[in-house]
Amino acid sequence: MINYLITSFFLTMIIHTAETLSYSLRYAGVKINKIAVALSLTGIMVLVSRTANLIQAPLTAKFIDFARTDPSFNVLYNLRIILIAASVGTFIAIVLFPTFVNIWARVISKLELAGSLPRLISSVTVAQLRNTKRYIAKPTFRLQEFRYLGVSKRFIFLNIIVTAIYTVGVLSSLYAAHLVPELSTMASQSSGLINGIATILLTIFIDPQVGLITDRALNQEEYKEQLGKIYMLLMTSRFLGTLAAQTLLLPASYFICKVIQII
Repeated sequence: MINYLITSFFLTMIIHTAETLSYSLRYAGVKINKIAVALSLTGIMVLVSRTANLIQAPLTAKFIDFARTDPSFNVLYNLRIILIAASVGTFIAIVLFPTFVNIWARVISKLELAGSLPRLISSVTVAQLRNTKRYIAKPTFRLQEFRYLGVSKRFIFLNIIVTAIYTVGVLSSLYAAHLVPELSTMASQSSGLINGIATILLTIFIDPQVGLITDRALNQEEYKEQLGKIYMLLMTSRFLGTLAAQTLLLPASYFICKVIQII
């Protein structure tokens, strides 16, 4: 099972890296006043994340099946390792954020000239790929920058909670399937019980606030550079959320068990 664990770890890392790096695409669009084009390219990040998830989810579910034949197999331990992969992936995205802002800004500019994504991809040369090293930049982050653009501690805390819930959603349903094997199919399909809560919070509180922050930067030139610091803060809160997911794994699993038993 070690091969399954390594593969699941790697794919989970890719999922969270891609999702977190979507901030870099949005910020690049703001910097060059091409936010609509930038948002249209978010499908690339979604495609990477969804493709990795298509492979990762069945591999992770394999742990539950294996535990049925080998009672000594520690399912919870392996799921916690996968949660660590989420934290690692988010941290990688934080480190790569400034570099990808530069890269995405270049991609957006090139897309405008090419006119379509297929034309853009076909026009890429080996020399251009080699030149991407010029866009490498180091992240900078200071604690005193936490309250730029009116971002409150309450909003940051809520982002941590939402990220933690999303991170643990699927894994908690799988562990619930392990805890109640007689209802394993029902439990494995119940991640929505957890993710639904996060979706409501995200839709009502998080997304509108991020939109307002981005719009303020678009309309006020002096806020553009500060917006990068805000996105860095939001990504840091996502990282803390993936760490907090470790504490939610068991409670979320037991919550799912209770609900499906009632149903």
